[in-house]
Amino acid sequence: MKSTALAAAVIASTCGGFSARETPPPAPLELAKTWDAERVSPRVSPLVDHAEVTRRLEALRRRDGRFFAVEEIGRSVEGRSINHVTVGRGPFKVLLWSQMHGDEPTATSALFDLFEYLHRHRGDDPPGRILDALTLHVVPMLNPDGAEKFTRRNAQGIDINRDALLLQTPEGRALKALRDRLNPRLGFNLHNQNLRTSVGQPPKPAAISLLSVAFDEARTVNEGRQLTRQVCAVIRDALEPLVAGQIGRYAEGFEVRAFGDNLTKWGTPVVLIETGPWALDAARSRSAEDFDGPLIRLNFVALVTALDALATGRVAQADTGRFDTLPVNESRNFFITIRGASIVTGTGIPPFMGDIGLVATRRVQVENGKRELRIPMAVEDIGDLRTTGALETVYATGLTAAPLFDDRLKVGETVDLPEKFPGTITIGAPAAIVLLRPSGSKYVVERVIRDDYSSTK
Repeated sequence: MKSTALAAAVIASTCGGFSARETPPPAPLELAKTWDAERVSPRVSPLVDHAEVTRRLEALRRRDGRFFAVEEIGRSVEGRSINHVTVGRGPFKVLLWSQMHGDEPTATSALFDLFEYLHRHRGDDPPGRILDALTLHVVPMLNPDGAEKFTRRNAQGIDINRDALLLQTPEGRALKALRDRLNPRLGFNLHNQNLRTSVGQPPKPAAISLLSVAFDEARTVNEGRQLTRQVCAVIRDALEPLVAGQIGRYAEGFEVRAFGDNLTKWGTPVVLIETGPWALDAARSRSAEDFDGPLIRLNFVALVTALDALATGRVAQADTGRFDTLPVNESRNFFITIRGASIVTGTGIPPFMGDIGLVATRRVQVENGKRELRIPMAVEDIGDLRTTGALETVYATGLTAAPLFDDRLKVGETVDLPEKFPGTITIGAPAAIVLLRPSGSKYVVERVIRDDYSSTK
């Protein structure tokens, strides 16, 4: 598709006349280092609730009321405030909203890192030119009731992202009213995908997926969609040095009820950023923080780079082929795959060779006033799983995989296999597995895989 001159003209005319040739883009690795040193976001984004968001917003207002404007734009079904932050002084309005689905929190944390970065470095570039050229309108948590319970839907049981036409949710009405009042030139719809999301062959975790949102069944490319395709290309180029081979394209289509599709139709073209899973590091002891922080970092780098490209007009030079050639994401990842083990199922059948695929979900529960993130795992598949990927692959050739028969087992301990097991390795069973290396008539414990990770706020 040939680039339109209008998209470039819109950016050039509204973004302060910067010359793209004179303003090199921020280096992704430097932005990542800045985030590492200066992040203010919580360590585990699923544990962020509405109370924390409102505290953070009040802190922004107290810190610099002339820099951050905070207003309440509505109330959720259960009466929690829906808040709108304005930052910047430029003519080009950008609308960003996060946590439309209550269990999709990563970008909410990244937005607070973006606020910190813009304020702390407001006298420098790129933050200075972003603030001069753009005005950002941000809704950090659109679905506070869903976030409280860590559920996708609001308290009515409605998926807010399918309520753009009927507007039966107060949260949807608040977003629609804000868009109509501001008439922003661009929108960023910030979401999470599940932990099985993959990209490429062989499958890798799709850490980020991008979409230039359609406004009709034909997926027509007008000036607005040309711009969002260019923004997606900019984001891809920024993230590849950090996560090469793990950026996907969200399946393209038109959803007549969805907010992103309708905002694009109403005149605010939308870029969808879907945060996916992060590969686990087998060499470390792990908790939920280990695959949450890197994803917040990717969101931060993506947003800063995209906003700077808009501010400078550099976005008009982006090659949309970089978006078009992104592989479409799939769901071909397991959380953990155990490959090539001798599997003792605990059901009495003879051992056999094969792979074990474990899946995981994220859940938040409140105990004694504390929010706790749990990531329970279960057995999803057994057999030849060579065509799938995983966040972590455990190579178990020469090992025996058996149901965890004693929760006190430690790596290096020498044990006998029991005659009966308290659990099984069967489809749907909790992931409680011990990997054993045969040693004469006994076995040495190589690894214990329990059924969940957890983290408490």
